[in-house]
Amino acid sequence: MNAQTLVDERGELWLALAPLWLEREPGERDYAHMIEVIERHDLTLKELEWIFRLELAPVLGRRQMSMVGEWHRFDDYALMKQLVAHNLRLKGWRRNSWMLFSGLTTMMTRHRWNELMARLMVERGEVPQG
Repeated sequence: MNAQTLVDERGELWLALAPLWLEREPGERDYAHMIEVIERHDLTLKELEWIFRLELAPVLGRRQMSMVGEWHRFDDYALMKQLVAHNLRLKGWRRNSWMLFSGLTTMMTRHRWNELMARLMVERGEVPQG
């Protein structure tokens, strides 16, 4: 897969989900926008979980823990470049390593992700777990 294909297939979704890593808690409008974009991509909850854990968290988690990282908003262009570069390398041992350590990279954002997934399930007419 090349960079343009990644941007075409995932770019909108990645940028819609990136606010989960911002300093502030997402608001109603943020969650509504995320759900709207997710629904356009027709992904299962399991597929979304792996996108969260493998495609987004390794890049955004590092930014979140960085002292010089942007915490109020992202530069979409710079963020997209980082996400594409990461995902182009996400093969073999790198993919397996991120799968192994994904609990650590998602830890600070997991509560927001769980809230988003519960809202998505309600939107889809499913019963949220827990």
